[in-house]
Amino acid sequence: MKRFDVAASVLVALSLIALPGCEDAPWHLDPLATHGRDGGGMPVGYPTLMRLGAAAHAGGDLATAVGIYRRAAAIEPRHAAPFVAAGNTLLEMRQVNEAIVAYNSALARTENDGEALRGLARAYLLTGKPELAGQPLAVAFKQTPDDPKLLQLIGVADDFAGQHEEAQARYRRGLELLPRDPALSLNLALSLALTANYAEAVAILGPIAVAVTSSPRERQTMALIFGLQGNHREAERMARLDLDPQAVQRNLAYYESLRRLSPEARARDPVADNALRRRGACVLT
Repeated sequence: MKRFDVAASVLVALSLIALPGCEDAPWHLDPLATHGRDGGGMPVGYPTLMRLGAAAHAGGDLATAVGIYRRAAAIEPRHAAPFVAAGNTLLEMRQVNEAIVAYNSALARTENDGEALRGLARAYLLTGKPELAGQPLAVAFKQTPDDPKLLQLIGVADDFAGQHEEAQARYRRGLELLPRDPALSLNLALSLALTANYAEAVAILGPIAVAVTSSPRERQTMALIFGLQGNHREAERMARLDLDPQAVQRNLAYYESLRRLSPEARARDPVADNALRRRGACVLT
């Protein structure tokens, strides 16, 4: 995401405000001021604060966005939306514990808020606690069982718990609903690789990883799958697309050591587990 400086964020925010009438109203954009004004200007209301928060978020000014959403929540404490928005932003900042507090605050106001439930599950997955993610995911699933991104989250939770067949079933169902989705495809391919089904993993992720629109994450996941398969040549070719020669050799050596483990031992490997956590974090977007 392109990051703007603070001045640019303020300009974006200003463009969202429609001044009443033709007079020069003294607007002061300090949403964190105690009374919603900074000393004599017109107070900034809840809808405007939510727009300002979204503008700051879109401009990459995440800390400012969180502050604005919190001010909006102070003005309308019964609304779940500002807490959800703050949670989403905090999660993007990797302030996971604060995000969990924000999502729980949203759910205290709207018990079955789907976005808050999914956000809370994402946060728990980032902390490596799939057992905690299960409850909000189950509630969300009752409401929207055919949401492909929700199925993706449930699949990640299943993979975390070592339930790879169940995870793969979730990803496949998600792909029925959202064919060729890159994130679902990547998750399915990696889950298949964790169960040594390399041929299908390569067939699913390969076309995405070699496309001109592919991301480093997709390419390096493909390198990992090739490495686990024992295809040293293709693993090195994919790794070189993004990494320097020293990093390539380190990765290849790791792939080889991982390949020698049984699937069960591989699932217990702390580095592999950390890679799975990073995958889960990204899937949450």
